[in-house]
Amino acid sequence: MLFHVVPVDEWTADVDRPYAPASLTTDGFVHCSPDGPAALAIANGPFRDLPDLLVLLIDEAALGSEVRWEGSEDMLFPHVYGPIERAAVTGVLAVRRDTDGHARELTPWA
Repeated sequence: MLFHVVPVDEWTADVDRPYAPASLTTDGFVHCSPDGPAALAIANGPFRDLPDLLVLLIDEAALGSEVRWEGSEDMLFPHVYGPIERAAVTGVLAVRRDTDGHARELTPWA
């Protein structure tokens, strides 16, 4: 299972097409996380100032694009080298923040 942090408005923008964030154009791949704690760390890092975040749960085996696990010996991150087919998304979680704005938990998105 891959985890991908995304603002709500990006995920819901064009539901009839595969999901292709800006990083696919700028970096050549979609950044993903290996687990929930890493996704929360991303929500608390580069996405810190965005209030409405989701985490997509992606079935790696259902993707048509190549997935490469890249990084350092200490931590590997999955990178998807192509758009994410919406059928490969098996669940969507909401990032819940505490009163200080820290991302603390992932809960089912309604």
